[in-house]
Amino acid sequence: MNAIITATELASELAKSTAPVLLDVRYQLGGPPGRPEYAAGHVPGAVYVDLDSELAAPPGKAGRHPLPDLAAFAEAMRAAGVRTDRPVVVYDGGQGWAAARAWWLLRWSGHPDVRVLDGGLAAWQASGGALSTDQPEPQPGDFTPVPGALRLLTADDAAALARRGVLLDARAGERYRGEVEPIDPVAGHIPGAVSAPTTENVAEGGTVFRAADELAERFAALGATADAEVGVYCGSGVSAAHEVLALAVAGVPAALYVGSWSEWTADPSRPVATGPQPG
Repeated sequence: MNAIITATELASELAKSTAPVLLDVRYQLGGPPGRPEYAAGHVPGAVYVDLDSELAAPPGKAGRHPLPDLAAFAEAMRAAGVRTDRPVVVYDGGQGWAAARAWWLLRWSGHPDVRVLDGGLAAWQASGGALSTDQPEPQPGDFTPVPGALRLLTADDAAALARRGVLLDARAGERYRGEVEPIDPVAGHIPGAVSAPTTENVAEGGTVFRAADELAERFAALGATADAEVGVYCGSGVSAAHEVLALAVAGVPAALYVGSWSEWTADPSRPVATGPQPG
């Protein structure tokens, strides 16, 4: 199953009796919740899901966006109409990071058919798709999370994987190198990790994913192939989910370290590397 869907394909599927459940996951790091933007206009039939309160637990030692409480996540997904036997399509404002977080959580917790709208709401509008201000009241879903369908890394797992496999750091290169750190208390990267900014997964100047063969070539150059053991982390497990999604498009299974750098640096005993090399 393809992990992404185009706006044209989505329009076609929405016209069918077996239309997917639509989730609007607009989110801005450090900004206000996306609900007002959702209320101002969204893909018809979409239900708003809040990343901070429904796709993550409160920040703490486990990171800035830890895994949500499973019971609370299940309740939020069922309230949004998510069913195990019905496809789900998630989208955000266009960056794709928040949508990828929702995609990863649903896939990790056992939903078999989840896709991300490539290019998000901007792509939907560019294709001529209409917006709606109606807020649907979906029939409650029946989705029951069963974690483990995708691999999840702990801090110790990530450290070990960096030594024996390929651990990709999805943050900006300057944060990886330790030149700047605008959010977390320590600058640098997990020793052995390879710099792989998630912003390079999309076409230049846009939000749409690069072609699958281009992504495969990019990741292969970093050592991340279908035959390798691959993991990804970022600052708080959001942009890294986008990288896991890009790897899936490229045909490369990858594990996610959800706690990421925000959890790693919460423990001062954990080692830190700086500079352009894995270390």
